[in-house]
Amino acid sequence: MSVPLSFDGKVVLVTGAGGGLGREYALAFAERGALVVVNDLGGDIKGGGKSTSAADKVVEEIKAKGGKAVANYDSVENGEKLIQTALDAFGRIDVVINNAGILRDRSFARTSDMDWDLIHRVHLRGSFQVTRAAWNHMKNQKFGRIIMTSSAAGIYGNFGQANYSAAKLGLLGLANTLAIEGQKYNIHCNTIAPTAGSRLTETVMPPDLVASLKAEYVAPLVLWLCHEQCRENGSLFEVGAGWIGKLRWERTQGGILRHKNQKMTPEAVRDNWDQICDFSNASKPANIQESLQSLVEVLSKVDAGDGAAPNPTSAMASTTSGINPGEAVGQQLPGMTFTYSHMQCILYALGVGMSTKEPDHLKFLYEGHEDFSCLPTFGVIPAQASMMEGGLSTVPGLNLDLTRLLHGEQYLELFKPLPTSGTLTSRATIADVLDKGSGAVILLDVHTYSGEELLCYNQFSLFIVGAGGFGGKRTSDKAKSTADPPKRPPDAVMVDTTTSDQAALYRLSGDWNPLHIDPNFAAMGGFKSPILHGLCSFGFAARHVLKQYADNDVSRFKSIKVRFVKPVLPGQSLLTEMWKEGSRIHFQCKVKETGAVVLAGAYIDLHGAPVDSPSASVEAGGLQSELVFAEIGRRIKDMGAELVKKVNAIFGWEIIKEGKIAAQWTIDLKTGSGALHKGPYSGKADVTFTVSDEDFMEVVLGKLNPQKAFFAGKLKIRGNIMLSQKLETILKDYAKL
Repeated sequence: MSVPLSFDGKVVLVTGAGGGLGREYALAFAERGALVVVNDLGGDIKGGGKSTSAADKVVEEIKAKGGKAVANYDSVENGEKLIQTALDAFGRIDVVINNAGILRDRSFARTSDMDWDLIHRVHLRGSFQVTRAAWNHMKNQKFGRIIMTSSAAGIYGNFGQANYSAAKLGLLGLANTLAIEGQKYNIHCNTIAPTAGSRLTETVMPPDLVASLKAEYVAPLVLWLCHEQCRENGSLFEVGAGWIGKLRWERTQGGILRHKNQKMTPEAVRDNWDQICDFSNASKPANIQESLQSLVEVLSKVDAGDGAAPNPTSAMASTTSGINPGEAVGQQLPGMTFTYSHMQCILYALGVGMSTKEPDHLKFLYEGHEDFSCLPTFGVIPAQASMMEGGLSTVPGLNLDLTRLLHGEQYLELFKPLPTSGTLTSRATIADVLDKGSGAVILLDVHTYSGEELLCYNQFSLFIVGAGGFGGKRTSDKAKSTADPPKRPPDAVMVDTTTSDQAALYRLSGDWNPLHIDPNFAAMGGFKSPILHGLCSFGFAARHVLKQYADNDVSRFKSIKVRFVKPVLPGQSLLTEMWKEGSRIHFQCKVKETGAVVLAGAYIDLHGAPVDSPSASVEAGGLQSELVFAEIGRRIKDMGAELVKKVNAIFGWEIIKEGKIAAQWTIDLKTGSGALHKGPYSGKADVTFTVSDEDFMEVVLGKLNPQKAFFAGKLKIRGNIMLSQKLETILKDYAKL
């Protein structure tokens, strides 16, 4: 059972809490340990009258159940008084639920100035006043959670509620801006559009529907959005009747109707109306920067004389953008050779923040160390030449302006630990080309070999600003996807401070872009000073994970994926938050000084602890199969490359004891020279076996026929069952097993 959410010690203000939704919120927060300020003016639904009884009754309910609460009877227009009540009673304010509201329903033609102004004063201005009064307190304590209450009428409109719907949509705009401004102070602001039985909804809904839409079906969402574990910020949710849905903006790809030195006409709008309104390949801008980016793209195309003709076809759009995926995908770039020694390994380790001040860093900084190793993320260095020097702009179908290239995401997978010196060959292929509207994404796959042995695989996700709109697909099954971290506090946090010379040092590993060293060049890019390489931050974060969860054992490293979000300035501190989920470590990296996330959607997959010694005896109550897998691991070490060539499959094993999974193993005879790992496979195994420890031993010792075990239900198989026959290659010679 999951751990219940607690609000112990948190001070929560709920406006309009004398009944309906507000009362339900107040009771729910108090039940989970919050100190609650129950605000209610005690008026009617039209804003008339005043009474203390509504708030007092809810306070009494909370106290009767052992909770702590105080009442406040002020109008939300006097926001300072509400917050002062919280400070006087409990000394702080952590959560503000802007719930208070009234109705003055009129058809638009009959709406008076008073009808309009009163609704806006209570809903929009009242929420502003209360939130502004709490804002600086939340900033100073680096924590705050704010809820704005919108409405379906505000989102979609509703007859007779022009004043109400305008105010309710105004609250969404207010919340979105507060979410942006509060992010770095750990102040989150979200908006809900609830549907529940209340004094307000009973005027617009049938009584039987009002009765079925209980306020208790809304409160759980509000509590979660206000908890310190919740990372949601700047979002809008509809909620009611036990259902919750998240909303987002969607926009068509539209059409460029203006041409250089030509007048834009309403006839052109008319003739392209279907294209302007076509949502079949819609984009979903998440912020104003993404929204404005499309206008930047339009200006660049018009200035270049590339304005789209009326009713362009996909082929025409491809031609004007200079991108044709049909030509580009599958194209191979010239092979690149990279020769290095221990010096490059050490230089890279220094470039990503390693120091002789840390004793456990010495194995990466001193070639004479008995465990001298190359950092796993050095695997991007030989591969990046394919991106930077491999003739990307000469690929057919990719007529690109590389000055607009941004490094969007990076994936790296190692098939064996990197040698500390050698000559490597990288072969790059255009895996896919995607149309993101405001730009194009190129997926560049790079395989790096030592001789004929595959050492590592990189996927560079490259975003070309302004190169979209060619009518291509938006997603690809070839893309290595990012993954959001679990919604709980991180399991581990590590911080390193970069030096003012960090970028100057890292660039010596091969990224010579002047953006990272030349102040004048950086200024042309809109930066106040040179910025750190994204792959430098990538290296810092990977180091943190390797130390925290693999004891700096490079053989444990399997793969890493990150999305680059924001730049880092040399001298800033990098804070890595980590979450362990089996063999996958989710992480995100932030600038400690600002709270800005710089690496997101990131994870590192680790191999299980290496299996070296099969000689240890099985303890009482242990698994007999442990020794068998140890022997299998030894066989793979002896003849791994040969087995990979013969088998070419990944096998997962689930060993059952006393009705539960007691151990999991992965036999990888598909990548590199083969490997055995304790733990589940991070991706999808070709075939997975589930069997008890006892029956497993019977099978491998030849005492139980595998087919009979399968048909008897003792051996369960998922995946490609035909591949199970190839296990004979490593399970034969029962005597040694």
